[in-house]
Amino acid sequence: MFSKNQSKNDIVLSKKLSYLLRHSSIKEGLNIKPNGFVVVSELLNKLHHYTINDIKRIVENNNKQRFTLDTINGVLEIKANQGHSISKISELTLKVLDSAEFDIIHGTYFKYWTTIKTEGLSRMRRNHIHFAKGLNFINGLRQSAELFIYINFEKAKKDGLIFLESENGVILCAGDLKGFIETKYFLKVTTKHDQALNFN
Repeated sequence: MFSKNQSKNDIVLSKKLSYLLRHSSIKEGLNIKPNGFVVVSELLNKLHHYTINDIKRIVENNNKQRFTLDTINGVLEIKANQGHSISKISELTLKVLDSAEFDIIHGTYFKYWTTIKTEGLSRMRRNHIHFAKGLNFINGLRQSAELFIYINFEKAKKDGLIFLESENGVILCAGDLKGFIETKYFLKVTTKHDQALNFN
């Protein structure tokens, strides 16, 4: 979701930033740290025609708080808060979730349902499966999501699955050793019209 005052140009830049910081930094030759930070001036060498002020505006106006800017030893750096597929990213600021006073929900689409109800949720090429705290369409869920999978946190935690919370409030889980969260950890699955789906 993008802020109403963002131009099409800003939306394009935001998507480019997401791709570079989450997936292609190493391929593009950027020096990405284990905590996900990249020096902004180095990043701008890959983003021609953009300035530091453009980057600052994107970070400030992004409703989903996808990015963090920080000045480290006098150097401005930027990172994506979650969503990485780069295995080198191992030191993000993530808090282990010991308890959940909210629903942990993954949003998805009907076209994936046949696979999900057979195999469970997969982290695929990413480092984590993403969840929202409740029906949160700002951080964690897409407005276009058609299905909502509620996780039985206590059962999953008891069986050794680890849930983390990112700086912008998105819940993350790497799944089991194969990168899956099996359907036995689903509490319920509903459509956006609150119709319950069977997954047993």
